Amino acid sequence: MIHLCRRIASSRRFQNGALAVIVANAVLIGVETSPALWERYGGVFNVLNAAVQVIFVVEIAVRLLAFGPRVHRFFLDGWNVFDFAIVALSLLPAVGPMASVARLARLLRALRVVSAVPELRLIVATMLRSIPSLANVVLLLGLILYVYAVVGVHLFAGVDPGNWGSLPRAGLTLFEILTLEGWVDLMDGSLAATGWAWVYYVSFVVIAVFVVINLFIAIVINNLEAAKRDEHIPATTQTGALAARLGGIRAELEAIESALRAARDVEGARRPE
Repeated sequence: MIHLCRRIASSRRFQNGALAVIVANAVLIGVETSPALWERYGGVFNVLNAAVQVIFVVEIAVRLLAFGPRVHRFFLDGWNVFDFAIVALSLLPAVGPMASVARLARLLRALRVVSAVPELRLIVATMLRSIPSLANVVLLLGLILYVYAVVGVHLFAGVDPGNWGSLPRAGLTLFEILTLEGWVDLMDGSLAATGWAWVYYVSFVVIAVFVVINLFIAIVINNLEAAKRDEHIPATTQTGALAARLGGIRAELEAIESALRAARDVEGARRPE
């Protein structure tokens, strides 16, 4: 049974079939948001949801048995834990105190697309890896926003109180400028307060947008490359181990062949002429 589950779990057809069901489930969740379609096909949707749930449970069961008899190794992979938790939560009844959790779990089933596609898993791993470094960049960006917000209140609150009348409002205005949307119009309005307003706006755009935002991009790209390297290291290690094992077997075969040749030579020398 365990060997059968291992063959099934490693089968490309099994993996592609599970991915197709996951995508179909995501489409089904989106279609259910239409009141007209739900009113007309609500019964069909319930049957399809039950079928999808059964398929998910069978899939997780097969993958669990494939790790037998040491099933605990299944939970050493974070993506396996993610899949198991979503399927387990979706088994909760959709009525009673746990109804909200059950509905949320049904929505989270769509996120299994991430765990089923290696490229998406790589992107998520890159995002998680980037969080510590991005925190420092966010801190730098927050400091820049605070300094420029204080300066903006002092310079432009009198001529444009709607955008610079208070520190929170000035911070929100600067955050909008980060999108590079309408900052030229804001600068034209602020020129009535001081002719040097363009220095304020241009310096903020250069420092906050072009420098800090590009730091975000650089960190993500560096961590993407690191995640790719980490993903390739296990495969390279496994290949190296296999090559070493084959080399050892080859050496043993050569030693056996040499021993047999030496034995034949000795036996030939002992034969009487």
